Amino acid sequence: MTKNLTFFLFITCILSCALTNAQDSLFIKKASEERNIIQADTLTAIDTLSASKYELDLTVKLVKELEGDSLLLKYNLKDNAYAAEIDSLWLYELTNGELFDSITNIIDSIDYSNVEFAELPTDTLKKRLALLDAKTPFNVEYNSSLESVIKMYLKRHRPTMERLMGLSSFYFPSFEETLDKYDMPLELKYLAIVESALRPRAKSRVGATGLWQFMFSTGKLYDLEVSSYVDERMDPVLSTEAACKYLSKLYEMFGDWDLALASYNSGPGNVAKAIRRSGGHKNYWNIRHYLPRETAGYVPAFLATMYIFEYAAEHGYHPQKPDFNYFETDTVKVKQLITLDEIANYTNTPLEEIQFLNPAYKLDIIPFVEDRNYALRLPVRAIGKFVSNEEAIYATAKKELERAEKTLPQYIESDSRITYRVRSGDYLGKIASRYGVGISQIKRWNNLRSNNLHIGQRLLIYPSKPVASVSAKSSLKSTIKRGSKTYIVQQGDSLWKIAQKFPGVSPTNLKVWNDISGSKLKPGMKLVVSN
Repeated sequence: MTKNLTFFLFITCILSCALTNAQDSLFIKKASEERNIIQADTLTAIDTLSASKYELDLTVKLVKELEGDSLLLKYNLKDNAYAAEIDSLWLYELTNGELFDSITNIIDSIDYSNVEFAELPTDTLKKRLALLDAKTPFNVEYNSSLESVIKMYLKRHRPTMERLMGLSSFYFPSFEETLDKYDMPLELKYLAIVESALRPRAKSRVGATGLWQFMFSTGKLYDLEVSSYVDERMDPVLSTEAACKYLSKLYEMFGDWDLALASYNSGPGNVAKAIRRSGGHKNYWNIRHYLPRETAGYVPAFLATMYIFEYAAEHGYHPQKPDFNYFETDTVKVKQLITLDEIANYTNTPLEEIQFLNPAYKLDIIPFVEDRNYALRLPVRAIGKFVSNEEAIYATAKKELERAEKTLPQYIESDSRITYRVRSGDYLGKIASRYGVGISQIKRWNNLRSNNLHIGQRLLIYPSKPVASVSAKSSLKSTIKRGSKTYIVQQGDSLWKIAQKFPGVSPTNLKVWNDISGSKLKPGMKLVVSN
């Protein structure tokens, strides 16, 4: 009996192998036939795909479609999942920024109607503005419109201004140094707040980029390089130099700093038209009504920002200071292509800290190009480590690069984005390990300043390895508590405007709670606005 069973299993195995080989032969034959059809009926673009790839993995599939009397052959090419994820994250990095969104919306929604704010009597404001007017070349004389803007800032935008004050303690020393070099008013440092909310990677809807919001052509005019790897409009030092040169030229043209600011925003041509339409007036407040709407609110926003920063203590502002200031950093010229991630590892410095100090490197890669001086800025505590071990660092980085070029990224089928709710016992390292991402990435995606988490907190994550997936809608429903408040979107609403109606709620909160990836809203949408 045992012998018969053994013989039966042996025969079964032989038949199974024969069947498999036959199927493989048919598969290869079919693939070869399809390859011949494609090569015969399509353009030479197919030549870039090797014949062996077809026999092993038909990633190019033939789709037959009837269009009139013609039989069409179409490709169904898959994108590289890793590369597509990088594209998505980079776009998110460029467009996401609550402070930038807040400042833009504050300027767009400036209201000159009377604002009640008992903490700042009109007489007190007049005295303070007179002091500012005496010590600056800007026209800071009292008028009712400026009073309304200042009081609106004080009443509605305190959290935004406190956060900006914290950032300013890092950037302002560098700005003042450059402004002094060009013999320009130091108060122009406040212009970067109005322009970009001190966000080096800020990008407007029309393409203006960086702390000083240079358009591509204007940046080129002032020697700011823009390439695949580098955008010097995002470099705090180089862009400030360019802004000083540009503002100096505008001041030479108009002989008035208020008009120079207005022309910086909308162009000298629009300011010249406004002067003509006003009957020849050269005072900003007299031509304001003839300027584009954005520019009409631009100079008042600048003056209101100047007032609040100059009198922050009197109004009880308590800004959070950054971990280090500008003078605690230094630069070194890069001698070889190297990534910010490698620098972080070699110098034992958090990646997000290096990214913060080197925002001009778009892909977190510092290239090496002859006749170009690309610099790496590091905290003083790390610069010594880098310089002392420079040769070893470059040698190791070169080997890493060679290894990376030989290793293709692994294709992983997973959701492009998930919303994770923090549970008891969670910490960033644990969550990062689970989803195959870095701690610094989670912090950057969610605008986290520290590693502290709280139970119930929602985190936006782009996993790099498969996880048990739940549909976005069911995941969202499971994470929203009963009794959460909702809001019906009205005509003209934006995420920022809706967030302003609910204390403690940010545009990012609304995106996460409602699984929104962009910023477009439709009237009638129901949004969760609390949790």
